[in-house]
Amino acid sequence: MKPIKVLLFSSLFPSSVRSIHGIFVETRLRELVKSGGVEAKVVAPVPWFPSTAKRFGEYAQFAATPRYEQRNGLEVFHPRYLLLPKVGMNLAPWAMALAALPLLKRIQREGFDFDLIDAHYYYPDGVAAGLLAKWLGKPFVVTARGTDLNLIPQYAYPRRLILETAARASGSIGVCQALMDSLRDLGGDPSKLHVLRNGVDLERFVPEPRELARERLGLPVDGRYLLSVGLLIERKGHHIAIEALTQLPGVTLLIAGSGPDRAKLEALAARLGVADRVRFAGVVPQTELKWWYAAADVLTLCSSREGWANVLLEAMACGTPVIATNIWGTPEVVSTPDAGRLMRDRDAASLADAWRELMAALPAREAVRRHAERFSWEETTQGQLDLFRSVIRPEPPVARGQGHEIA
Repeated sequence: MKPIKVLLFSSLFPSSVRSIHGIFVETRLRELVKSGGVEAKVVAPVPWFPSTAKRFGEYAQFAATPRYEQRNGLEVFHPRYLLLPKVGMNLAPWAMALAALPLLKRIQREGFDFDLIDAHYYYPDGVAAGLLAKWLGKPFVVTARGTDLNLIPQYAYPRRLILETAARASGSIGVCQALMDSLRDLGGDPSKLHVLRNGVDLERFVPEPRELARERLGLPVDGRYLLSVGLLIERKGHHIAIEALTQLPGVTLLIAGSGPDRAKLEALAARLGVADRVRFAGVVPQTELKWWYAAADVLTLCSSREGWANVLLEAMACGTPVIATNIWGTPEVVSTPDAGRLMRDRDAASLADAWRELMAALPAREAVRRHAERFSWEETTQGQLDLFRSVIRPEPPVARGQGHEIA
């Protein structure tokens, strides 16, 4: 069967400058391409900033992003779009689409006449992809990933655009059932909603000997370790893990990630008198994360919003149970005692209680790994292939009551 030509469109895609940004989108595409059923190119727009912005944090990363690069055998294009202050949220879909249109036309002229657009993140990316699909006469699908449906629809104008886009799309994909329930409740057509959960790379994330992992990271072999992974922002809840240390004597918190709240988190640890039990690891490459998961007794994720958190499955694949907030897709991941525990509330006391409960009945690492093995990429990859084929090669209509195809 001839491979489907897919153009993936999303600002959530890694680059040589932001290597772990949107890594879950890249991973899903790599697994899909690996099936042999798809050929793909990636268009990942970034906001335009002048070269003089290279001295200023995230602006510097945007300015330094190459226009074109290859990642893991995939061609990735990074067109620039203008993101205006104050009105940027409402105009972003058009700015993104207009900036990408000449590039998509060039890609077609150069021989990659894609069959469909596969967009990730509903707003503004999915809305922009819908505009591009309309202008180019192509079908498209949109994958919702969390904030795009559990926060942005609170704003009336983006909500309207999301629903208009969902109506025009050939299908909407949610990384958890809760997101598709949300889109249905907003007014999305249930017949177009599909749940394709993120899988976990069971070859990259494997159990490693705990003592070896701790020695590799320069950690004392004896002791208890709680790990928190993610961008250092309030939404990820690292501050809750720090606060919980006041109720967990002898526990050391490992924090992997970077972000604007690092100084604030360091100050919090100092103020609470637990700074000597908090280690900031900074950004950890995907290839090294397994050692941090293996070194920890437990991973915690104290987020206020998550669609489907890959770190939970990654930790479990390494044999490490988790403690997480009871939100959105997380109960679909932490669904058995072998996986870990869900917090009663999003606060330090609930995290401390969950830690004590888990330590009292700690599952074997082999059992935790077996739970993660239920979430391989195979089912999600096949689900995408089935959906994409139905989009570009729809079944001929069947005459009602006749049971045969209409010629």
